[in-house]
Amino acid sequence: MPRREGGYTQLLHKHGITHYNLNQTRRPVPMLQAFFHFRKMLRAFQPDIIHAHMMTGALLSRLLKGFHKYKIITHVHNEFQKSATVMKVGDSVIAVSQAVAESMQRRGIVANKLHVVRNGTVGSRRNGSVDQVVLEGIPILTVAGMYRRKGIAELIEAFNIVAGEYEDTHLYLIGEGPDKLEFELQAQRSSYRHRIHFLGFQANPKVFMEAADIFVFASHKESFGLVLIEAREAGCAIVATEVDGIPETLDYGNYGLLVPPKSAEELSKGIMAMLKYPDVLNAYRTKASQGLEYYSVERVARDTLEIYQNTLIS
Repeated sequence: MPRREGGYTQLLHKHGITHYNLNQTRRPVPMLQAFFHFRKMLRAFQPDIIHAHMMTGALLSRLLKGFHKYKIITHVHNEFQKSATVMKVGDSVIAVSQAVAESMQRRGIVANKLHVVRNGTVGSRRNGSVDQVVLEGIPILTVAGMYRRKGIAELIEAFNIVAGEYEDTHLYLIGEGPDKLEFELQAQRSSYRHRIHFLGFQANPKVFMEAADIFVFASHKESFGLVLIEAREAGCAIVATEVDGIPETLDYGNYGLLVPPKSAEELSKGIMAMLKYPDVLNAYRTKASQGLEYYSVERVARDTLEIYQNTLIS
């Protein structure tokens, strides 16, 4: 199964759901090909609703709507991208957090078109593995794309401060991305490079979370932070930056320690507060797993179906 499909196409097929491949590359030739391919799919499938998560799908849906009776629902995940404004073409617009909804309102989307459906992972098929891993020393973990906006550089710098004070700490980084080499070079320059571990892509990151003491999420921008729900499920003590939708994910600091973004010093202080006071660390680990019922995949499905129904009759 191709990794880019997330392993879900087989599950869709098992439940009798038709799956089409649509190349949404934003270049002239692929876009033209996608237009004709999408038009063919519409004729064959005759949908009542098109739920678009990406700009290309939203635009194609809008361009071809004059020939069909379907409703368009757009789903805004990364509102900080300039292209997110295009998602206003939806008859209804779903935002993954209240922070995203407020941002989209500032971009001109009327409030009565906007709906907040916070993501959830509890009960997801993604978490089916029972494998276990063992991490060295006192493990500090992040799971993030290797992008500058994910705050990886600040996290490595913060770990350099932490590692000087706590010799048993190890930093584990799970994820791939275009800036990974830059971060690996930064780690190689560290006096504590032997305690910084790049683990690359992992199909089931939750088993690493379950083995970690502290989960750190250092993003500069983050619409929601779905991985934080997984870290909470795993019972991690969490240190995360106070930006965009992250505070919502952690109930505004009740389920994790929030620190200012783009500051290695503040990030290190947050991590060391956990390490210095084991009672604080254990309290956050206990609290992390509370209140997770809301973040079930079933609730996400119910909220989304309700929007489908209301959009069809509007």
